[in-house]
Amino acid sequence: MDLNEDEDVLAMLKGSQFCKIRSLKWRKARFYRLQEDGLTVWFQRRFRHPKSHHVFFLQHIEAVRQGHESEGLRRYGSAFPAGRCLTITFKDRRKNLDLAAATEEEAQRWVRGLAKLRARLDAMSQREKLDHWIHGYLHQADSDHDSKMSFKEIKHLLQMVNVTMDDMYAQQLFEECDSSKNERLEDAEIEEFLRRLLKRPELEEIFYRYSGEDRVLSAAELLEFLRDQGEEEATMAQAQHLIHTYELNEKAKQHDLMMLDGFMMYLLSPEGAVLDPAHKDVYQDMNQPLSHYFISSSHNTYLTQSQIGGASSTEAYIRAFAQGCRCVELDCWEGPDGEPVVYHGHTFTSKILFRDVIQVVRDHAFSLSPYPVILSLENHCGLQQQSTMAHYLRTILGNMLVTETLDGKIPKELPSPEQLKGKVLIKGKKQIVHQKEEPRLFGDKEEEQDKESEEEEREAGSGDCRKQISSGLSDLVIYCRASHLNAPNLPGIQAQPCQVTSLNERKARKFVKEAGNNFIRCNTYQLCRVYPLGLRMTSANYNPQEMWNGGCQLVALNFQTPGYEMDLNNGRFLVNGKCGYVLKPDFLRHGDTTFDPEHPGPPQTTLIIKVLTAQQLPKLNREKPTSIVDPLVRVEIYGVPRDCAQKETDYVLNNGFNPYWGQTLKFTLGAPELALVRFVVEDYDATSFNDFVGQFTLPLYSLKQGYRHIHLFSKDGASLSPATLFVHIQIKNQ
Repeated sequence: MDLNEDEDVLAMLKGSQFCKIRSLKWRKARFYRLQEDGLTVWFQRRFRHPKSHHVFFLQHIEAVRQGHESEGLRRYGSAFPAGRCLTITFKDRRKNLDLAAATEEEAQRWVRGLAKLRARLDAMSQREKLDHWIHGYLHQADSDHDSKMSFKEIKHLLQMVNVTMDDMYAQQLFEECDSSKNERLEDAEIEEFLRRLLKRPELEEIFYRYSGEDRVLSAAELLEFLRDQGEEEATMAQAQHLIHTYELNEKAKQHDLMMLDGFMMYLLSPEGAVLDPAHKDVYQDMNQPLSHYFISSSHNTYLTQSQIGGASSTEAYIRAFAQGCRCVELDCWEGPDGEPVVYHGHTFTSKILFRDVIQVVRDHAFSLSPYPVILSLENHCGLQQQSTMAHYLRTILGNMLVTETLDGKIPKELPSPEQLKGKVLIKGKKQIVHQKEEPRLFGDKEEEQDKESEEEEREAGSGDCRKQISSGLSDLVIYCRASHLNAPNLPGIQAQPCQVTSLNERKARKFVKEAGNNFIRCNTYQLCRVYPLGLRMTSANYNPQEMWNGGCQLVALNFQTPGYEMDLNNGRFLVNGKCGYVLKPDFLRHGDTTFDPEHPGPPQTTLIIKVLTAQQLPKLNREKPTSIVDPLVRVEIYGVPRDCAQKETDYVLNNGFNPYWGQTLKFTLGAPELALVRFVVEDYDATSFNDFVGQFTLPLYSLKQGYRHIHLFSKDGASLSPATLFVHIQIKNQ
């Protein structure tokens, strides 16, 4: 890992004793040690059971925090000085790891060491990750640890890396590599076996097609390849840059030549990936009104599990912000000792303090994105605790909190993300006081007209539409005044940019289908928040694409519930620097638009995807070494109803290591600007549902054409590196 001389890493390789903390009573001694691969941490759960060994992977770590910087350590770690404590959080759904070291220096060593190792991991090429991956399995397969591999151990290795190879072919390959003829592979012989195992015939065929008889790519030949890839503006300087970046042979590099290994390095790099590298950073105009953007939004953000009996946690807010979420929900209820609490009311979910949530907003809201955060308040508190809420918002958030319009005037349109950088907006009820009238709530008229459900009233900002709102809290609602919207209002509705309509998924779906164009026009100048039906007891999600088709900005999902719905959300906000704001297509931003998602017009675009191969797919059943996946690939299109489609390849029997398909899937689209493309790999099963292997989702207009690698993610959104798909993509516009 190029860190073999680093003192922190050397200490981690020796290992450290920690106290793992889960509650005031649950504290266990655990031994943690960095493994030699520099990519995994080994730990022992029970000292009475020496075989109870486990590992976690550095690539699954989301963050490492020192001190009492987690909910668990703030509650249960007071017996240990903050300097000795650290928290490791993970990208998947596993719980935080709250640890206390023997000394402050030891805790700091692990915090620094993990930071260095993760930075090195991020900088590793796909080829380096693959080398570490295969050599890790080699170490496991070498059962007697003599650094030599018998044929039996080689067969075991093949099963571990998810491939079934014919015995005769495996024996032949083994014998060809056993140059010493001692029925053992060692050193160079093992490397030769791995080189043959990792051969990519489909890449070699492409390389030789462009390199000609000399089997070496010149800069001019590489430029020809790039232009055939659809990169029509590629230059000779760009081709030379790729050679100098990815070619491994120094002599070839000096002569502006690329060998096969360098070509493979390039195609496995981010520049050879399916996601357009230009879309990884903020590349869109961030100076348009908020209503012109899709905004990453969370529902019941405080929950870590279901909405009936799951745990509420401030960690769920930190996780949402780490995923780029810009609108989070707080269900606020009366708590003991005058302290408002956040939880899912009238259920068995646990409670957290409103004050603690606001502190997390202050500390973590802008950790990934500088653009504004919206706090969607569902307010069930009395006037006194509402005043307490207002006090905490002002004192904890300070200058972050928007307390008046930017220019002091009534806005004719919403400000832009750029104008509101680093700011927090409050969405909630607004009390409007008229002379000679009792104070009334903004949006009462709509609520009296629409009594579809108490749920809608709650989501709009208060459990009772007649409940009084404290002036202190009302004064903090500036640009996001909660209101309802009814279908009869749509055609002639007047622009009120500071209103936010709240709709459950059923009502939003009805608006999109029955009043699509009017609904879209309404959503060009004011925000619309959509949320799941309360009947979703398990906190399941709805398809967000239907709501984006109608121009809805705040399409709120349960971030704690994995599934294709969250894959779509992650794919939508994968681009534009993962900042949580994505500019809506032009036809969803103009008040006089004629677009209707139910009638988008004839197909304008053809998408052609040739699924070629996959590499190093994960093994699903690690408990059964002989279990090998039978992979198939499905490509799914999500967009306007007319464009939605899915097609899949045949399955390949017993090969998750390097399966080949060579099958072409074709799609036609009428509104490609809205479309998301989801690549899914499944393990085929003739008698039951296929098992999920991995996926990758992105906007169609962020696809790079030509030969591309797709780097797969798990169900929880963690990287499955080095697992990839290799495809060829064509986009044809009429």
